[in-house]
Amino acid sequence: MDSLIALVNRIQRACTALGDHGADSLPTLWEALPSVAVVGGQSSGKSSVLESFVGRDFLPRGSGIVTRRPLVLQLYKTEEGTQEHAEFLHLPKKQFTDFFLVRKEIQDETDRVTGKSNKISPVPIHLSIYSPHVVNLTLIDLPGLTKVAVEGQPESIVQEIESMILSYVQKPNCLILAITPANQDVATSDAIKVARQVDPSGERTFGVLTKLDLMDKGTNALDVLEGRSYRLRNPWVGIVNRSQADINRSVNMISARQREREFFATSPDYAHLACRMGSEYLAKLLSKHLESVIRARIPGIASLINSSIDELEAEMARLGRPIAIDAGAQLYTILELCRDFDRVFKEHLDGGRPGGDRIYIVFDHQLPAAFRKLPLDRHLSLQNVRKVISEADGYQPHLIAPEQGYRRLLESSLNYFKGPAQASVEAVHFVLKELVRKSIAETQELKRFPTLQAEIAAAANEALERFREDSKKTTLRLVEMESSYLTVDFFRKLPQEVEKGGNPTLSVADRYSEGHFQRISSNVLSYVGMVSETLRNTIPKAVVHCQVREAKRALLDHFYTQLGKKEGRELAQLLDEDSALMERRQQCARRLELYRSARDEIDAVCWSG
Repeated sequence: MDSLIALVNRIQRACTALGDHGADSLPTLWEALPSVAVVGGQSSGKSSVLESFVGRDFLPRGSGIVTRRPLVLQLYKTEEGTQEHAEFLHLPKKQFTDFFLVRKEIQDETDRVTGKSNKISPVPIHLSIYSPHVVNLTLIDLPGLTKVAVEGQPESIVQEIESMILSYVQKPNCLILAITPANQDVATSDAIKVARQVDPSGERTFGVLTKLDLMDKGTNALDVLEGRSYRLRNPWVGIVNRSQADINRSVNMISARQREREFFATSPDYAHLACRMGSEYLAKLLSKHLESVIRARIPGIASLINSSIDELEAEMARLGRPIAIDAGAQLYTILELCRDFDRVFKEHLDGGRPGGDRIYIVFDHQLPAAFRKLPLDRHLSLQNVRKVISEADGYQPHLIAPEQGYRRLLESSLNYFKGPAQASVEAVHFVLKELVRKSIAETQELKRFPTLQAEIAAAANEALERFREDSKKTTLRLVEMESSYLTVDFFRKLPQEVEKGGNPTLSVADRYSEGHFQRISSNVLSYVGMVSETLRNTIPKAVVHCQVREAKRALLDHFYTQLGKKEGRELAQLLDEDSALMERRQQCARRLELYRSARDEIDAVCWSG
């Protein structure tokens, strides 16, 4: 069924136009579709075979390496009476009806990449030919294998050509057309050597013997053509190409084909094989075999297409819908993105996502640890207590109790708690800023808009700064409240406790003894410990109230207010999508359209078959 091969050709061409192909790329639809690679040594007759398939002179000719870039040749059989024409993929809007100009364009396009030298390039040229005189077929003409580099070529050219050819023929969906001159020993054929390397069973290889008319008199190639000397799964085909003299005299293909048919029909050696010899038979054989391979591979191709469609649809969903032009729709999009970010941020705080637990660590570990590290022992040392108490008495020693000294020691001790209180505020502020950053990064659709990301980040961080300042004032006020009003009951109990200890009164001498100052230090430390337990509970409450709760409640309130004042142009600037993502979405959309179309066309052809 020719329509199936033509369909594959169209899909391959569309894949190539989208960049969904490549000899060295990952498996793609292009590579999953079978094609025929033409392999042979230099001057083996490759160009003549290809031109005989088309029935036109269109390939560059000359000595040395003429084919310096792969040529992907797609043949489309058209209805009788239609004009033959050619199209290059790199010139999509131009049709060539003069095949001399096709040859020139191949040469010019080769030179554009390789320069006017003997260097080669793996970048293929894609040429489609539409003609009623061809069969539907995809052929890949590759540079001729060579054993030595010529002048102007690097020594690595031999390996480069072989590597390029292997990159095509080693793929299981590639049929190999191995061209060998009949006047050369098949055992030394470069084309057969490469084919055996990648297709040892010979299932994908078609052997072609060219130049049968140039063999020495008294010799023939029957051992090869009849499969006795070198057997392949597919039959060998003999070809008689135009001679160089014919080419120089511009003998047309119609005459050349007629002469080829006459050669086989009248040859005493090959007459019994005439029905399966010649370029016309070879083209039909390849087309028929390619059709059967395509049909056998359709389930796998369909599976690849369906899985690719699923992947592309998932990626399109991740990339998001195109941006609206209307200002109202743009504002709605921005608000939706802000809500998505806010939801992710709250999930971090409330436990749906990791990160909020770090705030609990601040309160449960860092704050108590900071309290324990306060230098209270040094501050309430015997020497410092004596100094503070003595200075508080002034010129007259205290009469009953050193109240002023107590107050100074308590106030100065409680001031130490300002440091841990502020540190808790800063630690939670750092966690919240980090959660803002992570939430922006995790809001999938927001990734498309770097400008909006930056604006949201700036607005959120600005709000966190305000919350931090409020929290800092509140926590410091808590500490100051503790030092502003001391709990009287705690100290009223102290004399009673002293009396129970058997020492209800103190002499004047005892008031300045070491034991007296130690008791003062111990009393102050006990009171500070009591306050410490209170602050350990109230500081987290203040921080959560001023920072965490406000971040959950009003992180973007100011941003929303400013957003309502923006005009259409400013809203569009916020939705200035990342160009790489925009290009990726367009590319995915084109590929998705291609794959869906390919699926529908393959289904239609299969059902009609």
